[in-house]
Amino acid sequence: MSSEIKIALVGAGMFGGDVHLRAYADLQRFGIAGQLARIGLDPWTRELAPVRFNLVAVATRSEVSAERSATRFEDITGHRPAVFHGDSPWNDILDAFPDLDVLAVATPDHLHTGAILAALRRGVHVITEKPMCLSLGEADEIIELAVTKDLVVAVDMHKRYDPDHLRIRDDVAGRIGDPLYGTAYLEEPLEVSTSTFKWVEQSDPFSYVGPHWTDLIQHYFKSKPVSLTAVGQKKRLRRQGIDAYDAVQVRVDYANGMSINYLNNWITPADFEGPVNQGHEIVGADGKVESDQQYRGFRYWHAGGGGRTANNHFTRDVKRPDGSKGYVGYGVDSLTAGLVAICRSRLSGASRDELAPIYPHAEDARITVAIVDAAARVRDLNFASMEAGRGATASARFGSDGIHLVSEAGIERIYQKSI
Repeated sequence: MSSEIKIALVGAGMFGGDVHLRAYADLQRFGIAGQLARIGLDPWTRELAPVRFNLVAVATRSEVSAERSATRFEDITGHRPAVFHGDSPWNDILDAFPDLDVLAVATPDHLHTGAILAALRRGVHVITEKPMCLSLGEADEIIELAVTKDLVVAVDMHKRYDPDHLRIRDDVAGRIGDPLYGTAYLEEPLEVSTSTFKWVEQSDPFSYVGPHWTDLIQHYFKSKPVSLTAVGQKKRLRRQGIDAYDAVQVRVDYANGMSINYLNNWITPADFEGPVNQGHEIVGADGKVESDQQYRGFRYWHAGGGGRTANNHFTRDVKRPDGSKGYVGYGVDSLTAGLVAICRSRLSGASRDELAPIYPHAEDARITVAIVDAAARVRDLNFASMEAGRGATASARFGSDGIHLVSEAGIERIYQKSI
């Protein structure tokens, strides 16, 4: 097999402009074969070794940021992708490159759906950041179109590939007995909600980073949600005139009897010692597992810099003999898995069903979207109720008859399809 996979990247902010851009730069220079053993997909090493990758375009909302990203990619690879910008630049990309293979979507959360659907309608595979979308109706529209077109929609759920999480999934989870309850938290720095992102009023910290954990728990136990409740707080960001949630807490109950609390904020002070604070624990009938992803035992400090911790597993530079730096880690592994699925679909004719076991796909993401969608509705109802001094009384339940919202106003079915 000797062919070319053409990729276009839409969104080059904190994650798109770093992880996606660096990952595609390595693919541009050296191909995908060297990444496969990390994620257990080395049976396809020889098949995929000749495949060449070409980042043909990068797009952002502003021309300045798009040009900056293109220049950075050129500095690494010697190749400059075409530049697009605007409110929906994916349409211009799809017009300019009718033979595009992959649209990588790293836009703000609420813009994912438009880009994904536009790509699928043109017969283009998709790699998207989490969450795939923010409403279950949009998720089902994406899945229906992907099935009709026999296209891959890969979702970047990189926490699946953290070596600590792989150990839990493959070994420890089977030793602690039936899961009873747990906690998963991911707390982002204040700069994310006040300066890095301009769209926080269209989202919330759970919708933004909670999907990592809901996907991981689903990946561990393969159990669907049956109910949830959610609350959120608005205090810190309001002081800066931002009408967004500081923090959101969501409790999800699952069909296997376990209950997991998901805790997220994006107001962690800048002088916190790590990039983020994150971890999870699960209590079972016969044991417990704790995993602290923020502090893994690596700590350093120096004059004028204070004490710091670092997650060397997420991404790290590997020096090459020519002085360039390879980019590896579980932050890249999920993108690699999605691209393997796309390569095998595009170049070998593998079906979506055949490829499903090797990457985080849209059907998996649907469960997370259902939780995100319902949690946002319950969160807002409970926030209003708490503000009025009536306590948090709203919840949601999931089942074969869809999603029902339970509140002071009664019971309302908000989605009719089975979860």
